[in-house]
Amino acid sequence: MSLKANWSYPTAIRFGAGRIAEIGEVCAAAGIKRPLLVTDRGLAAMEITKRTLALMSQAGLGDAMFFEVDPNPNEKNLEAGLKMFREGGHDGVIAFGGGSGLDLGKMVAFMSGQTRPVWDFEDVGDWWTRADPDGIAPIIAVPTTAGTGSEVGRASVITNSETHIKKIIFHPKVLPAIVIADPELTVGMPPKITAGTGMDAFAHCLEAYCSPHFHPMSQGIALEGMRIVKDYLPRAYRDGTDLEARGQMLVAASMGAVAFQKGLGAIHAISHPIGAVYNTHHGTTNAVVMAAVLDLNRPEIEERVEKAAAYLGIEGGFDGFRAYVTNLNAVLGIPERLSEMGVGTDRLDELVAMALDDPSCGGNPVGLTAGNVRALLIATI
Repeated sequence: MSLKANWSYPTAIRFGAGRIAEIGEVCAAAGIKRPLLVTDRGLAAMEITKRTLALMSQAGLGDAMFFEVDPNPNEKNLEAGLKMFREGGHDGVIAFGGGSGLDLGKMVAFMSGQTRPVWDFEDVGDWWTRADPDGIAPIIAVPTTAGTGSEVGRASVITNSETHIKKIIFHPKVLPAIVIADPELTVGMPPKITAGTGMDAFAHCLEAYCSPHFHPMSQGIALEGMRIVKDYLPRAYRDGTDLEARGQMLVAASMGAVAFQKGLGAIHAISHPIGAVYNTHHGTTNAVVMAAVLDLNRPEIEERVEKAAAYLGIEGGFDGFRAYVTNLNAVLGIPERLSEMGVGTDRLDELVAMALDDPSCGGNPVGLTAGNVRALLIATI
């Protein structure tokens, strides 16, 4: 089977090895003549980025790049990116990288023609209608990690640098016009990042699958996404040059992001504040707290997880599935406890309050309270 295809779900996706070579054609299709490539500091000097900038230049698009992006991008990064976008006369964004580069790039395009502060567009009620849709520049998304799925999302996560609270900024036109999903761009991911981002994709699928909300399409996507991660993440971790495994993980990442329209839950409600306060890797944090969240939700999800285990070929029902999660973490070198990532109990009250305020909180099968969130944190720190 050839691992090359064009999809239009939920946006136009050009999938396959070497397809970054189509960046000029893709920008033309999106009506972009002078793009700004937005990525993070770590990627800025890497060969895949240099090659992409060279391809842009060859296509007559220039080679402008903004890379002052933190691992948890904030409004200060956004302001700096907007300054470069506007002063450079750019007309579109190539969001290039993992979650941080993709999220910040999407926000630069979104805010490029807005007059209100970014916090006015938080994913609350109909706040997205406050935005001027004509002030949103077109976006091309190029993922270089396989985890967040931000390339197929209509929102970005931006951290408030003063409160350390992560906010979801939403608008339908934040969905990129075209995605280039080229597994060759992910080959350079070190095993540790491959593991963390892959477990982020798995967490998206698992939480969407367990969410109590009604969304059969997302339910099916979440289940198959978990199967793909199960089959291919260990391979990508063992051999980073395995293009089939890398490509399948890119697919799983996009599937997870599509699936979690059904909802997320306590894994993310806890991971978001921990990442904001302690700057931990998001996907790795998800992996560490995953088993404890399964335990919390067991009364509401046991039957559903048993069905997932059967589909995934995991014996032992719920207990077997939980054991699979902990074993997968061990295989991938994921820390057993959050304390190994620098997380302490010194800010426990703050973390509990932030978790209960996180949008993911409402999608948890078991209602989250200060008591059970505190218990989860203590159990995992």
